[in-house]
Amino acid sequence: MGKKAVPSVPAVSDDEVLALAHKNNCFACHALERKVMGPAFNAVAAKYRGDANAQAYLENKIAKGGSGVWGGAPMPAQPKLSAEERSQLARFILKLH
Repeated sequence: MGKKAVPSVPAVSDDEVLALAHKNNCFACHALERKVMGPAFNAVAAKYRGDANAQAYLENKIAKGGSGVWGGAPMPAQPKLSAEERSQLARFILKLH
């Protein structure tokens, strides 16, 4: 009756996650504190604060893209990012204030 172990994501620094975001052109549409084409990362954090499903939701949104949540501009899918990278990006975004 033991609990299933949840795989952990290796700890990375904020600088490493920011470098990952730059490398994958996230900042072409997003910024940390202001809307560009897409929402500011801190606005995303505020919207999903307290949502138990936010991490998985953002990982999926990063992987598959989508539109309609923040206006009409579509977010392109990012299938080249690994599951670990998507998790790191989502975790970083969600911890912003």
